[in-house]
Amino acid sequence: MGFLDFLKEKQKPGKIKDLPPEVEEVVKELRKVKDPETELNIVDEGLLYGLTVENEKVMVWLLFAKTTPECHFCQAIAMNVQRKIVGDIIEVLKKKGFRSIEVYNEIGLLLEAWKDEKG
Repeated sequence: MGFLDFLKEKQKPGKIKDLPPEVEEVVKELRKVKDPETELNIVDEGLLYGLTVENEKVMVWLLFAKTTPECHFCQAIAMNVQRKIVGDIIEVLKKKGFRSIEVYNEIGLLLEAWKDEKG
């Protein structure tokens, strides 16, 4: 399966088919992460853009849409929301046992990375 193939087909919310078991497990864990503005989980909300799982390493790509670039206050709120979501992703995946976690935005900019001493 290609990197973004799971996003191509229209499916019922919460249903992503034909994922490898390790990816499916990470998607399940990421459903625990909520957007603090909407209280929806980031998977169903559509913020999860891509995902790679390699043994104890996971890389997550998120799609954060800019809404009001002229509003400096809105930008500050958006950055705080983004920071909260990224931090929650890292905490959820650390608890799941991953030793290396990287979170990127939709253009491949590394937002945050975490590794344990063995990661």
